[in-house]
Amino acid sequence: MIANMMGMIEWLALGPAPGTRQDPTASLIQTVVMFTVLGVMFYFLLIRPQSKQRKEHEALLRNIKSGDRILTSSGIIGLVTNVKEKTIMVKIADNVKVEMTKSAVASLIQKGSETGLES
Repeated sequence: MIANMMGMIEWLALGPAPGTRQDPTASLIQTVVMFTVLGVMFYFLLIRPQSKQRKEHEALLRNIKSGDRILTSSGIIGLVTNVKEKTIMVKIADNVKVEMTKSAVASLIQKGSETGLES
């Protein structure tokens, strides 16, 4: 009975029986497969979503127009008044305009039009 229990424990552990040798080729293949599966999981869980988010943010920065309401990465909400190649002019209060880099824009709050722009 104890021998049967030991055999069942070995079977559950999926290890080789005591006194037997494991094939080195099978061990190598198992290791390669394990690292391949981990690499694929790493790609789909970390790299791919981050790449997609980066592309969406780049598209947002390319499509900023005058009249858009934006949220900056520092939490300031403002109205875009002028768009240059690398910077934008943002109205954050009455008679207060600041120039900042486009990379400081975190999100677009409201799409606007140039006709709705207040000076």
